[in-house]
This record gives sequence, C-alpha cells and structure tokens, in this order.
Amino acid sequence: MSKLSQGGANAGASGGSKRYWFGAKTYGWGWGLPLVWQGWAVLLGYIALMLLGCVLFNPARSVLSFLLYVGVLNVLLLAICWRTGEPPVWRWGHKK
Repeated sequence: MSKLSQGGANAGASGGSKRYWFGAKTYGWGWGLPLVWQGWAVLLGYIALMLLGCVLFNPARSVLSFLLYVGVLNVLLLAICWRTGEPPVWRWGHKK
C-alpha cells in the first residue's frame, strides 16, 4: 500500500489525498522549504530549540553535550520530514 493511499493523519478532507508538510528539493535529495503551516511550525520549533541549546549547552564549555543535543534534534527533524514530506528521491530539476 502506498503512502498516498493510506490516508492516515495527513489525509485531506477528501480522505484520499495527502498534504505534504515539506516539498521535495528541485535539485538533489531531500526536502526544501515547508509547504503548509505545520511544516513552518516544525521548522521554527527546530530553530528555537537550536537557539535554546546554545544557551543550555554552551558549546564553549561542553562540546560533547552540545553535539549530542544537536544530533538528537537533527534526527527528530529528519524523522518528521521523512514521515510528513514528499518521498525523497534524487532530482535533477523540473521535468520538461
């Protein structure tokens, strides 16, 4: 069963179409900017938590704890993008 046909929590009002939070990049592999407000909320929360981490885990004093904190945040962001974004494939630009 494909991601689009599952109709889980991200399904639209019609029940069959999925609204992606993060669009695919035009070039390369991965995701670009958010497409809907939920994606923007995730991105802004990620940035806020990164800034908070700079205060809580001062990199000048505790490099290891700061890197661990940043690593956990990056894994969480990647998991959210994977779950709510367009399927990641290598792209070479717009199809003609």
